[in-house]
Amino acid sequence: MALSKSRHPYAAFGAPPPSGAGPRTTLGEHLSGQVRRLCEAAGFPAPADGSGPPLLDLLDLLGPAAVRPLGAGPPSPSFVCDDHSPAELSLAFGPGTRTAVRLLVEPGCTAGTLEENGRTGRRAFGELAARRGFSTEPLRRVEDLFFPPLMRGSFALWCAMEQRQEPAASVGVKVYVDPQAHGRERSAEVAEEALARFGFGRAWPALRAHATPRGPDRDEILFFALDLGDWHTPRVKVYVAHHDATAAQAEDMARLLPGQAAERAGEFTRAVGGAAVRFARRPLVTCLAFTERDTSGPSGCTVHVPVRDHVPDDAAARDRATAALRCLGLDAGAVDRALTAMTPRHPSHGVGLITYVSLVQSSWQPPRVNVYFSPEAYAVRPPRTADPDPRGVR
Repeated sequence: MALSKSRHPYAAFGAPPPSGAGPRTTLGEHLSGQVRRLCEAAGFPAPADGSGPPLLDLLDLLGPAAVRPLGAGPPSPSFVCDDHSPAELSLAFGPGTRTAVRLLVEPGCTAGTLEENGRTGRRAFGELAARRGFSTEPLRRVEDLFFPPLMRGSFALWCAMEQRQEPAASVGVKVYVDPQAHGRERSAEVAEEALARFGFGRAWPALRAHATPRGPDRDEILFFALDLGDWHTPRVKVYVAHHDATAAQAEDMARLLPGQAAERAGEFTRAVGGAAVRFARRPLVTCLAFTERDTSGPSGCTVHVPVRDHVPDDAAARDRATAALRCLGLDAGAVDRALTAMTPRHPSHGVGLITYVSLVQSSWQPPRVNVYFSPEAYAVRPPRTADPDPRGVR
């Protein structure tokens, strides 16, 4: 869920990742190893037939990119990660549940145009749906909104899969599309119409007031997402990037939920991003989730804090993620295990392996925490020795 260097200027990357893989190692091999090790670190039992985690099915969606050697560089300037890796991994933690593992990929990352990217992505997504036995009707319902003949925006389609241990080996699928497909100036119009098609038209005024009060240049509608497949409570989600924001934007969004959601979101944002931080280099991202539980307002609100911009290295990012987990009584040791699974390098030798730490709040579940990881398939950003942008803290 990164915002790419092309859109948000970023310090130069350093050497290729010390992953133990040579330049002939393919992207698919690199990601497959990380998925297997991350699932093992999260406590998933190895399949009896030796087939590997179900998440590996998602790597088939990468098509030619999966067999591309890492030494050839990224297949495209992907919007998914800072080094243009067309994939992202994450862990989801919740009280009373075992850790879930997620993988997100950009199926059309080898395409030369957004239009081709969208066609490739939809075709690959359809093949996954056929294998997994879920319907793509929700995506077809809004295809005209997100896949116009001439596409604009930053990406076409991403697909994610969540593998859970409870119930046993259940898998949920998500699809992400770009509300800016007709241009940023029409993103609000597209998001409003998409919500209406899923029965959430009455929720739009509150979303607009709390999520985008500063206009599209500062409060940018970023993603529209759908839960498909095996979900207890499927969601329709709208993501907003808050440029040059503070924790106040997270609090404003969370006020749409009852209770202490706003206070909790503000405290979390300050703890992970820094007590007095202003998100000037990379935006704070929030997400409102809508379900059939309430068609007039959100059932959930998530704040995604770009921790990598506010720490000197991944050791510090690990400490902040671990503290966030510990505050909610969650498995704080899981982050260390995940770092070992992702890379052999020491956390202090780079920054950006841990990309976001997120607080998920909803009207029907206790707060949860997600931690996101870059595959670092193509580069490792060196540790930050000084704040290169004094606007980052005030």
